[in-house]
Order: sequence, then C-alpha cells, then structure tokens
Amino acid sequence: MKLSQFKFKLPEEKIALHPTKYRDESRLLVLHRKTGEIEHKMFKDVLDYFDDKDVFIFN
Repeated sequence: MKLSQFKFKLPEEKIALHPTKYRDESRLLVLHRKTGEIEHKMFKDVLDYFDDKDVFIFN
C-alpha cells in the first residue's frame, strides 16, 4: 500500500468541529472484511460487532 492511495478531497463543511451532544449518536462505519459489505450504523451499536471474549478498550 502507498500513502498516496489514501488522498482524497473532503469538503470543509463535512469536518466535525464539535462532538455530537450524545456521544453514542456518532456515526460508525462497519466493514465486513469477508464480504466487503459496508454498513452505516450508530456508535451505540458497536458492541453488536464484538464476541464475548473480545476486549474493547476506551480511551
């Protein structure tokens, strides 16, 4: 992979300047690696993508 593959134009109005009032309402992009399917979800759904033995670390 080359860094140049990750260059794209992002309109300034699409850049969040402040977090959402309720953090769990942030958007979440989910990529299913095996199928290539992409889902647009809310962050509050993030635990749906983890198994019982997974570790999730918040910073």
